[in-house]
Amino acid sequence: MKKHIPNAITCANLFSGCIGVVFAFKGDLQTAAYFVLLSGIFDFFDGMVARLLNVKSAIGKELDSLADMVSFGFLPGVVMFQLLKVSDFSSPYLPYLGFIITVFSALRLAKFNIDERQTEEFIGLNTPMNTLFIVSLPFIALDYPTVIGSSILLIAITAITSFLLVSEIKTFSLKFSNMTWAKNKFKFIFLILSALLIVFLKFAAIPFVLVLYIALSVLHFRGITNKAK
Repeated sequence: MKKHIPNAITCANLFSGCIGVVFAFKGDLQTAAYFVLLSGIFDFFDGMVARLLNVKSAIGKELDSLADMVSFGFLPGVVMFQLLKVSDFSSPYLPYLGFIITVFSALRLAKFNIDERQTEEFIGLNTPMNTLFIVSLPFIALDYPTVIGSSILLIAITAITSFLLVSEIKTFSLKFSNMTWAKNKFKFIFLILSALLIVFLKFAAIPFVLVLYIALSVLHFRGITNKAK
C-alpha cells in the first residue's frame, strides 16, 4: 500500500492543477493561483514521501512530469492567454502567444526526464518557480493595472521565461541533503529574504523572488566551481 502513497499525492497535484485551469479559463485568475500553490505543495511532498518510504519508481517519475505539465505548464499558459486577452493591444490572435509558455514547459520537463545532470539540482528555470511568477501577475495587476496590462511587457515576459526554462543556467533545488550552513548558505539566504519580501510585498514580491533565486543560484554554483579548482 505504501508504494501508492507518493503517486496519490502526485495525482492530487494533477487534480488541483485541473481545477486551476478551469478557473483560469473562466477568468478567475486569483483563484487559479491558489490552486497553483496547492499543486506546488503536493509537488513538494510527493518526492519527499517517496524518499522517506523508499518507494521511488519509474512510473512515479513519469506521473510527476505529466502532473507538472498540467499544473505548471498548461495552467500558466492559460493565465498568460487571459492576461494578453485583456491587454492594451486588441487582437484576436495575440493571446495565443501565451501558450508558448506551455510549449517550453513541455520541453523543459522532457529535458529534465532524460538529463542525468539534474538529479540533485536544476539546469534551467524549474516549472513550479516559473508558474508561481506567472500567476503572481494578476495580483500585481490589481495595484499596477497599466503596467501588467502592457502587451509588450507580457510578450517580453513570455519570451524571457520561455528561454529561462530551457536555458543552461544552473539553479539550485530546495531539497536539503543536510542542514549545514556551509553547503546551503545561499539556499538559506534565499528562503529568509523571500519570506521577508512576501511578508511586506505579498504577491508583488514574486518577481523579486524569481530574480533573487536566479542570482543566488549563480553565486551558489560559482562557489562550487571555485572550490573544485
